[in-house]
Order: sequence, then C-alpha cells, then structure tokens
Amino acid sequence: MAWQKKSENKIKWPRAIILIDMNAFFASVEQLDHPEWRGRALAVTNGKQGTCIITSSYEARSYGIKTGMRLHEAKRLCRHLIQVPARPERYVKVSRAIMDALATLTPDIEIFSVDEAFLDVTHCQLMYESPEKVGLLAKECVFKASGLLCSVGVSGDKSTAKYAAKLQKPNGFVVIPPWEAKERLRDVKVTELSGIKSGIGGFLKKHGAITCGDVEKIPISILARRFGNPGRRIWYMCQGADPDPVHTVVANPKSMGHGKVMPPNTTNQTVIDAFLMQMCEKLGARLRHHQFKAQHFFAGLLNHEMGWFGSKGKNVQCTNDSNEIFCLASFLIYEVWDGEPVSQIQVTALDPGNDGFQMDFFSEVDTKRELLYSAVDDINDRYGEFTIAPVSMLHRSQMPNVISPAWKPYGHRQTI
Repeated sequence: MAWQKKSENKIKWPRAIILIDMNAFFASVEQLDHPEWRGRALAVTNGKQGTCIITSSYEARSYGIKTGMRLHEAKRLCRHLIQVPARPERYVKVSRAIMDALATLTPDIEIFSVDEAFLDVTHCQLMYESPEKVGLLAKECVFKASGLLCSVGVSGDKSTAKYAAKLQKPNGFVVIPPWEAKERLRDVKVTELSGIKSGIGGFLKKHGAITCGDVEKIPISILARRFGNPGRRIWYMCQGADPDPVHTVVANPKSMGHGKVMPPNTTNQTVIDAFLMQMCEKLGARLRHHQFKAQHFFAGLLNHEMGWFGSKGKNVQCTNDSNEIFCLASFLIYEVWDGEPVSQIQVTALDPGNDGFQMDFFSEVDTKRELLYSAVDDINDRYGEFTIAPVSMLHRSQMPNVISPAWKPYGHRQTI
C-alpha cells in the first residue's frame, strides 16, 4: 500500500497504538503480596463488610463469579472462595510504578484507568524496530516494575488495540496491523468494542447493524444526527479507524463529586447527616487541594424504587468550605427527601475551577477559617483521612475508599 513506508526493511505504520491491560489487577496484586493465595479463587470486596465483589481472580472467574456479584451468591458457586478487603492505596502504588515504567518507552501515554494505558508509539516505532517490539517491551516493563503480567493489544487505533488486548486474556499479546483492522472487525459484534453498550447497540440493530461490517452500510450522517461527534467516531471505530488521539493531558474537570453506599433502606436522618457530612468534607478537601472553588452543587439520594432524586443549588459565592457545602447540600436533600428508605448519597460540585471567580463585593474573606482548613488538611494528609473531623461524623461509614474508574496518577483525578 502507498502509505506503507519501508526504512531499513522495516514497515512504518501510519499510526501505532498499544493498549496495556492488567489482568484482574486488584486480585493479582493480592496474590502477588500473598503467595499462599496464588492459584486460588479469591474475590476483592470493599472492606471486610463489603458484600459486592469489586473484582475476582481468574480462578474464581472459572466458577462463574463476576464483578458486581453479591458475595453470598459467589460463595454458593465456590464454597472455598477467599474474601479479600480492598487496599486502594496499595493498588495505586503499584499502578504508579507501572505507569512510570511505561512512560520510559514513549512520552505519548494516556492513562485510561488504574489498570489500563494507551501508548502512541507512532513517532518512535522505528527506534524500537517495530510496533510489535514496543508491545513486547511494554510487557517486560510492566513485569519488571510490578511483578505482574498484563495483556497487550497493538494496532493502528485505540479501539482496535483495546479489542485486541482482550482476545487472549490473561497474559495475551495480539497484533492487528492497521491494514488488517477493517477485515478483522468485519464479523465482530459492535457491542464487543469498548464504549458501545446495549443502548447504542440497540440503535444500530434497529438500522440493521449487528456486526462492525454492517455499520459501514449505514450512512455516517444517521449516527451523527443521533449521537453527534461520538456517533461519527463509532462509525469509524467499526471500520478499524478510530480517529480519537491518545490524550496525554488531563482536562480540567467539568464536575467533581463524592458518593457513598449507605446501609440498606436507611431512614435515620442522623445516619444520612453523618454520610452527607463525610462526602462534603471529602469534596471540600479535594477542592482545596487543587485550589478549586465552585458555586453550583448537586446533592441527592438513591431509592430502590424511585432511583436517584435530589436537586441542584447555588451558593452565595464560590466556595471550597466544607461546612458551607454541607449547609447547602442539606437544604438540597431535605427539600426533596420525605423519609423514603435510601441506600446511597452523592454530593457534586458542578462548576469547579481555579480562575474567573469574582469575590462578592459585600463579602469578607474569613482568613481564620482558611488557616484552620489549611492546618486540618495538612494533618489529614500526613496522618490519614479524617484524623481530624467534625464530631457529627462519628456515625460515618467505616467502609474504605474506592478507586474511581476515572482515576489518574496525577492532577485532580488522583484521589481515591
């Protein structure tokens, strides 16, 4: 093909993307740290009290145990299943070591999640001889940095690379050259590609598209009208030509929030207040850590039958004061809550930012309170979250924090 250029008998790809996907990452870290658990079925839950499985080892998966399954159900499938409380800080430490090692191969790296990363090696592929060689080097880097195995997909775009990485898990290595991608995807169901779930899949099915090859027969304008630019991307993804670049910079947040699962069917306002204060303290500390403030907030509760309900509100001025956030969030929640049993709570800053905020002409900066928060944040950073906390948080959740799916090892997404 015309765009294949040879240099010293090497074929240069027009784009070369590698996806690194860790194998059952949290469970693998636990087996690494506990040799007696290697080769055994284990499930990671959110603390000892956790009843929902975050992830499981491949040995457990062979029994049909899946992420999101309740622990009691999993133990019916596998009586000797080992329950392991999650250790987010440990997983983050291992992830940082992996990502730092991968960054030595190319500066063009997008950390997709705590256990996935895209590498764009287009500009350095010939230095390593070929994209395939870089993929093999990436596997070596991961193992040397962590002692863990990973699966690797190599292709000419992000979606095809991600699809390739999951074909031979665990510890897989699959290469789909860009000139083969379209044909390799032709008979693959569209829902096999990352980001195409049942909703988009159902829309495509109504238009006669079940496989990636079918999507080519649909005018791209139909997807664009329904989904906008993401619709156009979907059309190209199915052709093995995903145009999305590797994003090396973390964009400023459009929102910033914290939520927590509460005891089932909670109706006690004291318990709700304790959880609400906990989320507001976390949100305020996170805003202050990144020098952000916000003026618009959402606070809501989850009811089994009603789903999420809550409301949005505006503070008098931009703030990162946890107590001000709590006062507003309390108003927003109790404006709509009428004693229904709830099981989850959420508080979100809708417009976090660190510039463009104008102080109210009549307001005064409470320097004493700012100094107080600065001291409290320093102590909690050094000795652990909530070492110093309001007394109303005595009944807060004792469940450990979890890692957000959008976690990054730097910037505003690095918190857990």
